[in-house]
Amino acid sequence: MFFSNVSIAEKYNYLDEKFKAAYKWLAETDIKSLDEGAYPIVDGVTANVQKYETIPAADGKFETHEKFFDIQYMAVGKEQFGVCKRDGLEVSEKYDEKDLIFYKEPKLSGTVLLEEGDLIVVAPEDAHMPRIQADGPEDVVKVVVKVAL
Repeated sequence: MFFSNVSIAEKYNYLDEKFKAAYKWLAETDIKSLDEGAYPIVDGVTANVQKYETIPAADGKFETHEKFFDIQYMAVGKEQFGVCKRDGLEVSEKYDEKDLIFYKEPKLSGTVLLEEGDLIVVAPEDAHMPRIQADGPEDVVKVVVKVAL
C-alpha cells in the first residue's frame, strides 16, 4: 500500500535505495522474535519494533514528522490507521527533538485497516494517527521504519 497525494507523488522516490533496504529488511527479518527497540538497517534508515495494545480512536492523536518518512508495518495483529492531509491542521504540541508534531482533531479524516503483513508509507506531508483499535483492544507488534529525507 502507498498513500499519497498526486501533488507530492513525484516529489519523493518511494523506490529509492533507502526504501528498498527497508522493504527487504521487513520481508526477510523474523520480526516476531525481536525485542522492542531500534534496529539500524542502513545509513538513514532505522526500524523501531513496538509492542502495544491498541487504543480507542478518541484517545489517539494525529501526528507528522519533518525529517523522516514512516513505513508503518503490522507484524502481528491489526489496527485502524488514521490518515489525512497535513495542510490546514492546527498544531497542538511540537517536539523538535523528537521530530514529532501533534495536531488537534481534524474535521475530516479517514482510516486504513492495517492487518498482518500490511504497510503504509507516510510522507512528511501526511498526518497519521496510529495505534487505533479495529474491533476492540488488541496486542500488536508493529515496526515503524524511519527513513531520513
